[in-house]
Amino acid sequence: MFGFSFFFNSILLGIGLAMDAFSVSLANGLNESKMKTPKMLGVAGIFSLFQFAMPMVGWICVSTVAQYFSAFEKFIPWIALILLCYIGGNMLYDGIRCKDSCAEKPAVGFSALIVQGIATSIDALSVGFTIADHNFVQALVACLLIGIVTFFICFAGIAIGKKAGTKLTGKAGILGGAILIFIGLEIFITSWF
Repeated sequence: MFGFSFFFNSILLGIGLAMDAFSVSLANGLNESKMKTPKMLGVAGIFSLFQFAMPMVGWICVSTVAQYFSAFEKFIPWIALILLCYIGGNMLYDGIRCKDSCAEKPAVGFSALIVQGIATSIDALSVGFTIADHNFVQALVACLLIGIVTFFICFAGIAIGKKAGTKLTGKAGILGGAILIFIGLEIFITSWF
């Protein structure tokens, strides 16, 4: 039931799913280089919560209402593209407008984090299809592992972004916004291949 391959595959799945959240965490760290550890933990926690919840919701959908979910699946890349381009565009605009003259402001508010969490994890809904053969306990453990892996990867992304952000003062918002837009485009484009 819980052999080595189960844990290994779940952790690999977590690493793969966390890459978008890692990039957004990096951008958040770039944009807010003075972010305190409790907030870093909270940001990583929000991303890990969404990365846990979305595959679980996908598994539930496959187990119960798969025919309705398949109709929604084609909109996932569009939703991610719109959300990330909106957030990234705002960061880019603020970064260009302010340049070096604006003082750093905490740009990662709770509502922005929720939008980022949804945008970076919405494609994880389809992971519910890949774990459809799991029973409830297996699906829950797999999703918990995905969430745990995401937490550590996102925390590392924020820390790296903070370190780079202090060296890129004035341009960090521009770089962070560009990264978010790129991630949105990457999710959208790769969904067609």
